[in-house]
Amino acid sequence: MADMIQQGNEKMNIEQFKQIIQYNKANQQEIGIKVHDFFVSVGMDPEKELLNIMQIARPLFRGEGYLVAELPLSDREIGALCYKGDALGYIILNSSLPKVNVNFAICHELYHVFCQNAESVQKVELLNEHYYEHGEESAANLFAGMLLMPEKSFRLMYAKFSGEAAFPAEALSVIVQLMCYFKAPYMAVLIRCYELGLMGDSISETLLKMDSDTIRNKFTELWLDVEILEASGRDDFIQLENTVKKYGEEYIEEQYINQHTLETVLKNMRHLYTQIKGE
Repeated sequence: MADMIQQGNEKMNIEQFKQIIQYNKANQQEIGIKVHDFFVSVGMDPEKELLNIMQIARPLFRGEGYLVAELPLSDREIGALCYKGDALGYIILNSSLPKVNVNFAICHELYHVFCQNAESVQKVELLNEHYYEHGEESAANLFAGMLLMPEKSFRLMYAKFSGEAAFPAEALSVIVQLMCYFKAPYMAVLIRCYELGLMGDSISETLLKMDSDTIRNKFTELWLDVEILEASGRDDFIQLENTVKKYGEEYIEEQYINQHTLETVLKNMRHLYTQIKGE
């Protein structure tokens, strides 16, 4: 599977947003079963939020033959790169993006690997301002939102933060508190609010087109953890390279590959690493 998630401006018009909400409401039950099954398969309570999705996801992906690494890509439009070869697969998350975006990207990829026949998928996946419109990605987006923000917990925290808001109509304060609590992107939280009917049927164009500076300022005003809006800049390349070497040496012993093949793979990895970092 060759898979690229591209992140960009999340702003969209009301009609696009309505289509997403309509799809999500129509498919919540079906995707909800997949989310429930996922939680059960990893021995976790489906009604509890995931405090550290990366810690849960990394060993799961490894069990399916994927190595997950974070790299600071020079292109901030790219959210993640995913490739599945004959032996190992790689999911590269762009640590140049806000941590909340990385969280959503990893949940999105969990759907493709665990809920679809990922072995047969060969595609490039774009996550830009039109990402939420793409029909083939709608299920993965819904899954990611439901996984990051379980319904029972989300409703509970929405009610709590709504009651604590300075003004009942100050929806932005509620949304950014939910962002901080669930470590989820702004648009994913806004969609979750509407698909669960928590904000009524009237869609606020102001909320839909909220800019990042206003969101950041609200985080600061409410003394929230603004670091989740920052990029971690984490670079896992050395660890990724060492892991590939380890697997490669095992494959050589089993005569699955030869030394030349391993050296070629490592050389190509270093070349790609230089390219995507813009060095």
